[in-house]
Amino acid sequence: MKNTLEILNLSKSFDEKKVLDQIQLKVQENEFLTLLGPSGCGKTTLLRILAGFETADEGEVLFNGEDLTRLAPYERPTNTVFQQYALFPHLNVFNNIAFGLKLKKMEKKRIEDKVSAILDLVNLSGYEDRRITSLSGGQQQRVSIARALVNEPKILLLDEPLAALDLKLRKKMQLELKNMQQQVGITFIYVTHDQEEALTMSDEVVVLNEGQIQQIGSPVEIYNEPKNSFVANFVGQSNILPGIMPRDFLVQVDGVALDCVDKGFQANEPVQVVIRPEDVEIDKNKGSFRGRVLSTVFKGIHYEMQLEINGRIWVSQSTKPWPEDMEIYVSIAPDNIHVMKGEDHA
Repeated sequence: MKNTLEILNLSKSFDEKKVLDQIQLKVQENEFLTLLGPSGCGKTTLLRILAGFETADEGEVLFNGEDLTRLAPYERPTNTVFQQYALFPHLNVFNNIAFGLKLKKMEKKRIEDKVSAILDLVNLSGYEDRRITSLSGGQQQRVSIARALVNEPKILLLDEPLAALDLKLRKKMQLELKNMQQQVGITFIYVTHDQEEALTMSDEVVVLNEGQIQQIGSPVEIYNEPKNSFVANFVGQSNILPGIMPRDFLVQVDGVALDCVDKGFQANEPVQVVIRPEDVEIDKNKGSFRGRVLSTVFKGIHYEMQLEINGRIWVSQSTKPWPEDMEIYVSIAPDNIHVMKGEDHA
């Protein structure tokens, strides 16, 4: 699979504050790639540079080897879907979607065919004559996506397009967007701060913080193999504990030796140990660690417990509640332990 988009040494500052710092990224053809990070991490600025709405201070953006850096937005093989739908309220659904095609002076019959096909794709067939103001938020977002897709961009850029929708509709639209991307077979670059959204839809996730890429990987890799404590904490919850790696496949946490699947560390190297809350197994009779339940809270699909173990607070998630103040034992399976370099070595 060839690279359709390559970002080389991209940097950008606003008022002497660097918001992007030497970004290097390759985006594969027909890939759903998500830029994930907290507010202010630089993800939207990066998207706007790709779209041509902002200019980088240094670096290049290449599409199939061609430098896009100095091209205007309308000259680029991209189209953008914004959080604010930016639809024309005085035009009906058909004319909103057809707007760009009419600017290109496309033949009327071809416009009608293309709009009809894209309406079918976004499940809005029969809505051609509806006014924008009569549509729900989810329907308006579909029109916005259809207007972008009907122009057949090589890359669709999406800037938190589902943020304004309620939770139930947002989850539905996540699946619909992924399905659309697979059907049209083009590259999607999606910006969000919602970790679940990124894990649900993406082929590849790029985690950003303070203008720098922290990790690039599949959703499974990002969740199960975080490269540093920022990724481990930002993408889901984590228990991050200091440890020592005596040898390959063995780590010590608070003096307790635990089998693990990690290797490649120096003998007795200080490390950080990541254990996801759902991987903390509680038993009342036996386990590697002894502790006490501090609190138990019902979260809908599971109970979340805070545990005190060797003076540290652990978080555990389980479908079974454990009573507060109960003494318990904790175990972790070797393949549920992830060992990271200590932050000083990251």
